[in-house]
This record gives sequence, C-alpha cells and structure tokens, in this order.
Amino acid sequence: MHTTAKIATPKGGSTVRLPNAVTLDGGAVLAGVEVAYACYGTLNTARDNAILVCHALTGDHFMAETNPLSGKSGWWQNIVGSGKPLDTDHYAVICVNVLGGCLGSTGPASINPATDAPYGLEFPVITIGDMVKAQHALMEYLEIPCWHAVVGGSMGAMQVLAWAVHYPDKLRAAVPIAGAVRHSAQNIAFHEVGRQAVMADPNWHNGRYDDHDTRPERGLAVARMAAHVTYLSEERLHEKFGRNLQDRENLTYGFEADFRIESYLRHQGKSFVARFDANAYLYLTRAMDYFDLEAEFGSLDQAFSGNDIKYCVVAFSSDWLFPPAESRVLVKALNRVGAQVSFSTLETSFGHDAFLLDLPPFAEILRGFIAGIRQ
Repeated sequence: MHTTAKIATPKGGSTVRLPNAVTLDGGAVLAGVEVAYACYGTLNTARDNAILVCHALTGDHFMAETNPLSGKSGWWQNIVGSGKPLDTDHYAVICVNVLGGCLGSTGPASINPATDAPYGLEFPVITIGDMVKAQHALMEYLEIPCWHAVVGGSMGAMQVLAWAVHYPDKLRAAVPIAGAVRHSAQNIAFHEVGRQAVMADPNWHNGRYDDHDTRPERGLAVARMAAHVTYLSEERLHEKFGRNLQDRENLTYGFEADFRIESYLRHQGKSFVARFDANAYLYLTRAMDYFDLEAEFGSLDQAFSGNDIKYCVVAFSSDWLFPPAESRVLVKALNRVGAQVSFSTLETSFGHDAFLLDLPPFAEILRGFIAGIRQ
C-alpha cells in the first residue's frame, strides 16, 4: 500500500536512507547511503507518470524552487512547473542529488560511520553508473515501476545514457542534452587542471581540511573559474563582456580585475566555494572522466541494442565542451541499432550553458517530445 509520504515530497525536498548497500563499479561496498531528492507534481495511482531529471556537475535537486542552502532560484524553473515543458500538472518530476555530491546525498563530506568523521579521500571513487545505481534504488523505494522519461544535460546526459544501457526496461524515453557517450581528452584535461588547483591549495591538507578548520577556497575558486569558461562560447564572451573595463575608465597597470570578464569569473569562483565541497568536486569530475560507454560495452552498438526506448538528443551549435559532433556519434549508433531517435542541433551563441537558459526552441522540443511518449 502506498503512503502519502512517498507520493509527493515537501518543499525543500526529502532524504532517504537506502535499505541496502550499494556495490560500486570500483568494487567498494557503500552502506547507509543517503539520497536527497525533490518531487514537483504528484505521482498518479499507477505511479507511471514520473519523470526523472538528472542534474549537471554543480547542480542539485532544487531545480524548480528556491534553493534553501544558497537562496538562489531553481536552475530549471523555466522547464519544470505547471504548464511548462515538464508539466507538473501531469507528471511527478523528480530530481535526485547525485551520489558523491555535497548537497544532501552521501559523498566525501558525509560522516564515515567507521571513523565518525567526514570521509574525505576515504570515500570510494564513484562512477556515473554508481550515481544511477543509487537513483535506481530510490526508484524502487518510491515503488515507481518505470520512468515516463529520464532527462538531463551535461553530466546529467551521461546519467540518462547510463539509465538507457543499464536499466532499459525502467524508462520509456531518454533525453540526453548537450552530452556525449564518453568524456573527451580535452574535457579530462580541463578537469585535471581544476583538480590540481584544488589539491595545490595549502588549505586542502590532502582532503582533511575539516580537521584543520580550513577550506581550500582559493583552489576551488580557480577550478570553478576555469570550468566556467568552458560553459560559454567565444561569441557569447564577446557579446557579454568584450574588452570592457570593470568600474573604471582606465587600465590600472596592475593585477586587479581591470576587465569585466575577470570580475565576472572571480565572482563565479567566490559564490561557488560558498555552496560546494572541494572534495566532492574532485570526485564528481573524476566520475565524468571515467564515463565511456564504448569501452564499457565493447561497442556503442552493443551498448544500445535490444531496447525499446525512445530517444530525443539535443545539442547546441556553439557548445565546445560537448559539441554537436559528440551527439552525432550517439545518434549514428542509435540509428545503426534501429532505435527510435530524434536529433536537434539548436543555433545559439550561449554555448554549453544554453540548456539552463530560457531558450524557447529548446523548451518546445522538450514539450513536444514529452507529450508524444506513450503511456
């Protein structure tokens, strides 16, 4: 018998302790895993109207409400809600904070029951597949038989594809947005620069900064600044900032933030360290680096063959972090195995972050695709 507590989550989300341990891809067994999630809309009696949204690297489960931790608006409020593409009048739209993160679900900042102290680097390395295992365990806890769709952008797109290849009978449709079937060498390189910035901070203390009552804020801020550049296109950087000076008329001939782009990146770094854990950043970027469906299955055809999932693949013309060519690799593989797939490359100057912005053509693609999925 279903309970009201399982049908809709209160504002601010809920946290579930999984009843069973999670066996990770690396071989470690993680017990007492807590999973934070938020649900917008209500599950129907058959519990078959649920849509899972998988968030990106630095996202969280507060996608359609004010984040109670940061005070910022939900990152997908233009997509999730009454009358919106993921319509909460018809669907229960669920977002799960990923395993290995720091915003509600178990991660390196969580307390290790063996030591009664934060895990730090004692937390086992996790994969995208491990994140999906935890989400699947939550799905079983909520007694959801099948997702109406699984949707996500960037790292979220990786989770969508992991759902499709590991649990093909648990979703009707998959919507990977601005993603890829593997992390490229270029993207691994950017992640390594960020991780080295964190680990070079003298306040990192080999991941035990809590023991020293410090935080590697400078290193994490630099990591965020470097990553944020990859989320924008060159065209968008020129449109938004150009070579405009920040609150001054002349160059200072020093190393303050003379240019608006410098000030913007410093602000991004400063605001990020206030809400994110440095070790979690290391773990989540590593999970993305390890993602490679071809290596895991031997071939993409083998990975995607034999399922009845309907796919909607979306890319953005100016995205150089996950360029459209990466999506075309996925689409060609899906076509080879006879999958039902639609593919759109949207023209925009907004770069990788386009899926987070108010982009009407993107919203309409989502709306139309979701409405056309069989019940």
